[in-house]
Amino acid sequence: MRRTWIGTGWKMNFLRAEAEAYVDELGVALQGGVPEGLQIFVVPPATVLRAVRERAKGLPLLVGAQNMHWEESGAFTGEISPAMVKDCGADLVELGHSERRAMFGETDAAVNRKVHAALAHGLTPLVCVGETADEKRLGAARESVVRQAKIALHGVPAQRVSEVLLAYEPVWAIGAGGTPAEPGYAAQMHAALRAAIGEVHGAATAARCAILYGGSVDLGNARPFLAEREVDGLFVGRTAWKASGLVALIRIAGEMLPTRRKQRLEAS
Repeated sequence: MRRTWIGTGWKMNFLRAEAEAYVDELGVALQGGVPEGLQIFVVPPATVLRAVRERAKGLPLLVGAQNMHWEESGAFTGEISPAMVKDCGADLVELGHSERRAMFGETDAAVNRKVHAALAHGLTPLVCVGETADEKRLGAARESVVRQAKIALHGVPAQRVSEVLLAYEPVWAIGAGGTPAEPGYAAQMHAALRAAIGEVHGAATAARCAILYGGSVDLGNARPFLAEREVDGLFVGRTAWKASGLVALIRIAGEMLPTRRKQRLEAS
């Protein structure tokens, strides 16, 4: 049965003292552990990645990097290799965020190379996919999102596909001016992604894959999103940039676990 994932990406925010204080506050809240079936993660900037990992020792918390290059080493000034990410103690790596695609020219093919490199180094790839407002308006949202996912997973052995996390993040829903997707719309896109994985890698593999939703998630809409059977968790921005926000989301997800287990059992 798929776990429920609750995590936050910090983007280009947090200096070391702020990051350590965040983890310390989170650690107090997590002293009793988290319910079985719930996985928590944070994705800090590279400059504080090691500090966060050190501070999070003993906590039921995964720590991720926000990006990496696919090569092991070389003349790639300013880049960070998979080995370097692993050396910092990261458990996962975020790949293909819409800001990386739009601002820095990251392509679907580049994301695919990074997925393979991450898996080769024992890192869990967290691949972000999502349509733009124009793609949604022109009726090409499903095709765009499915294309991104299929290319990201191209060449990944079927037995390893479920090691890759997908985060459906519609571009129009991200950021301070974003509008969250309707939970039902998000669920439809998650179902489309799962069906696409099934077409290539088989239904059993697709059923094991975790697909998270991200895009203007807050404490008011977290519960409706998690009520959707196809939504395996939340990848949250500014709502969780205070530890108290992430703790509140963890509490909501924990309260909903019995209902989610029942949904999964009824669907199996």
